[in-house]
Amino acid sequence: MATHLPQPPAPQPERSVIQWLLEADPSIRWQTMRDLTHTPTEEVAAERAKVATEGWGGRLLALQGADGCWGGAAWNRGWDSTMHVLMLLRDLGLDPASAEARRAVGLVRDHVTWQGDKEYEGNAFFAGEVEPCINGQVGAVGAYFGQDVRDIIERLLGEQLPDGGWNCEAANGSTRSSFNTTICVLEALLEYELAGGSRPEVTEARQRGEAYLLERRLFHRLSTGEVIQRDRKGGAPWTRFAFPTWWHYDVLRGLEYLRRAGVAPDERLAEAIALVESKRDGDGRWPLDTQYPGRMPVEIDEGEGRPSRWNTLRALRVLDWYAARG
Repeated sequence: MATHLPQPPAPQPERSVIQWLLEADPSIRWQTMRDLTHTPTEEVAAERAKVATEGWGGRLLALQGADGCWGGAAWNRGWDSTMHVLMLLRDLGLDPASAEARRAVGLVRDHVTWQGDKEYEGNAFFAGEVEPCINGQVGAVGAYFGQDVRDIIERLLGEQLPDGGWNCEAANGSTRSSFNTTICVLEALLEYELAGGSRPEVTEARQRGEAYLLERRLFHRLSTGEVIQRDRKGGAPWTRFAFPTWWHYDVLRGLEYLRRAGVAPDERLAEAIALVESKRDGDGRWPLDTQYPGRMPVEIDEGEGRPSRWNTLRALRVLDWYAARG
């Protein structure tokens, strides 16, 4: 008679997913420890410190030129310019107080200028240029890394449209806001406030921008209620999640912003949350739905269509935030 040995219990998907995240680059590990496993603060800080010298963070910092630039420019149409790398370093969670961050950002502040248009030719990097989507990204990284971005913030406050959002095409006569531009500006305003720049007019503008997203349930037309299938400018579907996002909006980016801003979730987010949940695979992971064309200075994911640690981390903490609603 055959002996049937007891079968080991099936692995718990969430536990195996957490382990998968913890086996990643320090930038993923420290955020997983902080946001998902609630590890003691000193252990999180020790892991975060590795971003400056190891893995993706260390490699990105090593690519900076002696003139302070990455990719030879303040901004370019690829993904390897100074602005894009600073956005990546912010996403990785490079500690602004680290010696490595202070040195790199100091070189940018002291040497990098904007080129290409007489309206902003020669501006210092953290003075920004003229498009609110770009200024939003510069403002976000500048505030995060402790730089003076008050001029950018003042400009952005003056460019808010009556519907509560922002649009780079407003200079060409557009009166309707853009999700793409709005999310870039909102991230700058939030980062500015988190860095100690909280003022009533900044908070009010940010909350009006949040209302713009919430009234549209993050991806619906306000006029008809229909789902917005594709972005008008870039043609990207907002239901496909990318990382890095650069100037592009998508539903997960919108939810991540609202989570960081401490917005209390309500029923207007239910469909967006259901969309996130629907993308979880049988192993409890989320794929990289899409990757925008360009030149990545350092590859930080496994490629389009494959399980993505970044999207998994971001989705899990958004779901935790939503589940904890009162």
